[in-house]
Amino acid sequence: MSIGFDFVIIWTVILAGGIFLYVLLDGFDLGVGMLYGLAPDRDSREVLMSSIAPIWDGNETWLVFGGLSLLAAFPLAFAIIVPALYLPMLLMLLALVFRGVAFEFRVEDEAHRGFWDYGFCVGSILASFAQGVMLGTFIEGFEVEGRHFVGGSLDFLTPFSVLSGFGLMAGYGLLGAGWLIMKTTGAIQARARRQGRYCLIGVLLAIAMVSLWTPHVSAEVAARWFSWPNILYLSPVPVATALLALGVWRALGGTSEHWPFVGAVGLFVLAYAGIAISLWPMIVPHHYTLTEAASSESTQGFLLAGTLALLPVILTYTAWSYWIFRGKVRRDNGYH
Repeated sequence: MSIGFDFVIIWTVILAGGIFLYVLLDGFDLGVGMLYGLAPDRDSREVLMSSIAPIWDGNETWLVFGGLSLLAAFPLAFAIIVPALYLPMLLMLLALVFRGVAFEFRVEDEAHRGFWDYGFCVGSILASFAQGVMLGTFIEGFEVEGRHFVGGSLDFLTPFSVLSGFGLMAGYGLLGAGWLIMKTTGAIQARARRQGRYCLIGVLLAIAMVSLWTPHVSAEVAARWFSWPNILYLSPVPVATALLALGVWRALGGTSEHWPFVGAVGLFVLAYAGIAISLWPMIVPHHYTLTEAASSESTQGFLLAGTLALLPVILTYTAWSYWIFRGKVRRDNGYH
């Protein structure tokens, strides 16, 4: 095994981990943002906002980390993926910016507080939908010639990508509902349990759609999942997904305050694993592998030294912020 191959594997783990942490951490606060628009009164909205206020902007650290990791470690993939996803990526970034502005102005601009409240919700919806569209487009693949994306600017807009957008919205909604079950009490918590069940149905429909569609569009993916003995080795993934979904459904209808969120995270892990199994070792689906798209060994080695020094700092302050603001939140006195 060469040193270069080792670097590629290490950077693959770092990139995959960074993307997953973004999806998990910013996913639940985007989910809370979407559910925020369904809160029936101002007091409920204040509780929802307080549950994410101390940590929501720090979650987006992982979006920057993932983008820079892709650029530095796999520049060819970055050069193809970004032009292919330019419009949904632009929509996502604008939505995140507007969401941040709305978060601040809802306090400062009392006269137009309703506008900023719903602006925060709309920004969360658009950012979540755009991320789902990007995921669906990535799974379908891009039109590539040589080392360049040669498709059109609207190629991302397909029935599959749009359905993926709605599917990720449901997934983030499930994470958000699970977070609110942990952080709130009373009527707000009960409402989050009901909303979580609706979101779970959407998540399961999205997982089923991706599971059926991906093998349909790629003979290689179909062979990977359904050839013998692969179907035996990989069967634990769908079986575990079904069992975990049942467990989450029961937890949402029960009294547990932590298992709905933990179970939602587990569903994301299994879905992430399923996509990775389908596409491995491609980073530009159907065109380039991780090794082919990687930067030089010297570049990856140099960047790895800095990343391994910085990453523990990011993980530490992220974990510390969650520890400091643990516990329930209420309208009158914040965290306690």
